[in-house]
Amino acid sequence: MAVLAFRGRTRKAGSGGLRIGRPSFLWSLPTITYFTLFAIVPLGVVVWLSFHSWDLIGPVTGVGTENWRSVFKDPIFINGFKVMIILTALGVLTQTPISLLIGVWAAGHERNRAVLAALYFLPLLMSTLAISVVWGSLLDPTFGLPGELSFLRAGIFNHGYLFSTQPTAIGVLTFVGMWQWTPFHTLIYQGGARNIPEVLYQAAAIDGAGRVRMFFHITLPQLRNTMITSMVLMVAGGLTTFDTILILTQGGPDTSTTSTSYYMYEKAFQSFQFGNASVIAVVLAVVTVVISLIAVRISGWDKMRSTQEGV
Repeated sequence: MAVLAFRGRTRKAGSGGLRIGRPSFLWSLPTITYFTLFAIVPLGVVVWLSFHSWDLIGPVTGVGTENWRSVFKDPIFINGFKVMIILTALGVLTQTPISLLIGVWAAGHERNRAVLAALYFLPLLMSTLAISVVWGSLLDPTFGLPGELSFLRAGIFNHGYLFSTQPTAIGVLTFVGMWQWTPFHTLIYQGGARNIPEVLYQAAAIDGAGRVRMFFHITLPQLRNTMITSMVLMVAGGLTTFDTILILTQGGPDTSTTSTSYYMYEKAFQSFQFGNASVIAVVLAVVTVVISLIAVRISGWDKMRSTQEGV
């Protein structure tokens, strides 16, 4: 009986069966190696360092749980979690409706929509650092738009008031984050909307449903998993917001916009307390993983439920 072989697989002619010529886990070995070297090993080092004291120059000395106790007693660390939650919640609340509506609109196949969508996605080509510098210059009370336009010289734009109080500073951080990341999530919703079967809309049109009713009864239910994906990415981004805070507010006024990730930077590269910074990094990693698992559990991904059942 002839045996046909191709790229590690063997097949007996006439048997209809396949026999894998080499262990299947070998194909995933590069990914496993990459993930181990650049995720598991660094995380293990950070966990180990959280129980030690190191100033980058002197020797590494073990301190037990002293770093953990000092960090959790630090009021700035506790306030950083509050700032992080506020920025994350505002990011989700502002970016989700805008990106959802624009993404569904951009899913149309008209040429004008394609051109406008391409222009709308331009912020994705810029880095967070560059965007923060641009908006910091535009909002500067002396050299930016408030100093050039007379109708902006009063109110919250006058004399740097925009960055002098916590509500306005957080508002600026939320706006800049929305300006940069809404196009990214719009792209996710655009792809999800284009995968919705057209037959659903055709059937609804025959039944006399309008566009608003189709949106709430067809589009939104079909985009449930897409929405979960987008929100998980928003939460992960909100938990690690750093560049924008570094450029625009430096954690101020005082410590009112010092998020947990920015405080980790201060502990590591300004105070040279790498043990305390490692504690904050471990806490951030655990919180992010827990939130992601909760989102997966709520969304039903663990059961691989389809949004197109019955189609």
